[in-house]
Amino acid sequence: MSKAEVGMWLLLLRPLLISFVFLSFMDNGSAGITSTFIRSEWPSIDIPLDNEVFAVPKGYNAPQQVHITQGDYDGKAVIISWVTADEPGASKVQYGTSEQKYDFTAEGTVTNYTFYNYKSGYIHRCFVDGLEFDTKYYYKIGSGDSAREFWFQTPPKIDPDAPYKFGIIGDLGQTYNSLSTIEHYMQSQGQAVLFVGDLSYADRYQYNDVGVRWDTWGRFVERSTAYQPWIWSAGNHEIEYMPYMGEVLPFKSYLQRYPTPYTASKSSSPLWYAIRRASAHIIVLSSYSPFVKYTPQYRWLTEEFKRVDREKTPWLIVLMHVPIYNSNEAHFMEGESMRAVFESWFVQHRVDMVFAGHVHAYERSYRISNIHYNVSSGEPYPTPDKSAPVYITVGDGGNQEGLAGRFRDPQPDYSAFREAILGKQFAEEKTEKEPSPLNPCRNATYCQTVKAPLMTLFQQGEDSYTMTSWPNCKRQHHQSQLSMPFQ
Repeated sequence: MSKAEVGMWLLLLRPLLISFVFLSFMDNGSAGITSTFIRSEWPSIDIPLDNEVFAVPKGYNAPQQVHITQGDYDGKAVIISWVTADEPGASKVQYGTSEQKYDFTAEGTVTNYTFYNYKSGYIHRCFVDGLEFDTKYYYKIGSGDSAREFWFQTPPKIDPDAPYKFGIIGDLGQTYNSLSTIEHYMQSQGQAVLFVGDLSYADRYQYNDVGVRWDTWGRFVERSTAYQPWIWSAGNHEIEYMPYMGEVLPFKSYLQRYPTPYTASKSSSPLWYAIRRASAHIIVLSSYSPFVKYTPQYRWLTEEFKRVDREKTPWLIVLMHVPIYNSNEAHFMEGESMRAVFESWFVQHRVDMVFAGHVHAYERSYRISNIHYNVSSGEPYPTPDKSAPVYITVGDGGNQEGLAGRFRDPQPDYSAFREAILGKQFAEEKTEKEPSPLNPCRNATYCQTVKAPLMTLFQQGEDSYTMTSWPNCKRQHHQSQLSMPFQ
């Protein structure tokens, strides 16, 4: 398979791909599936502190907890972050396009913070811009014998035909199951991670151990985060509201440690922002920040949707932590308030996929919406809607809370597939040159072009799904008379 055919992969990884069930676009068909597949897993306990996965790099004041994220709107900049434990040292990144030959230097900033009686190491943050698209860069941080060297690859330029591979990970933690998730992701050849919240689960600890477990997590994920951007979003475990310890500032540790390029998308907060990467426009929302009418997040999203150009980025993806469609007993209906505010916008702007975490299981919806009910009138149940996104819950990264194994019975009509496993998910994006039977609106009356991205999703276990994004397609709005289920 050529690079152009491979396209964008979205992955939430775990051990072994077992089987596939092919589901194509259709207006009606079989009911949703609740898988009974059972996979063995490691105990849901955090890895001991003396394990080698948390090892501190050798050398005095050696940089540790290295991670990068996209630094601008389009992918020509990165933010490189790291921690030094003993003293601030130089907050400088040397970089270039040849190994061990660093032609450029960028200067960063350094800070630290306290949490209860814990005092963090010196947190460095360096903005590196002016990069070329689709180029491998080598970089060096630290000094003397303690210096460390890494590399990263910039994305292709923004283009509707640009292939790319993403990973989707949520609710990761630092257990042996978490380690399996990271290891399998790294074997996938994914190029960047879209992270849907709940990073370290340090808030499961108390007092100084909270900060300690942020440090161990940073070293734990460095094997991936130092080499490719992870696009962050915050979950409930990042809030860390702990008044019994005198800590009442939400997201304190997270915001100190994990920067985002929020100003590049004109956001006023690092908790919500947007980026463009290859052929995708990615919007990150904050489930735990005000989002109703007149709030900063609401007003920002109104403007960000106006900046979406489906001619350049045909894939429109939204990330959030709390799923707005969820048929698991865990966290049932918690996303209802955000659904009431934003779902009509998702339909109006034809969002392709909404990824969420929070629920420690996998679930995929049909293309449905519940935008006709206004309390006093209208259809009160989700109905088929080809302008709506597919909602995918992927909160099964492996944390110490374990799986959410209790789904509501009966399975609601909007739920296409659900499975309580620590799962593996794939997606392939490519460009169709001719109309396809999978095309939900292939008639030229509704499409200005027959050239469109195609994405195939596979979930570890028994689920497989194929979808098409049509940037110039006027998807017909299907009312409730269309039978369920429908993709």
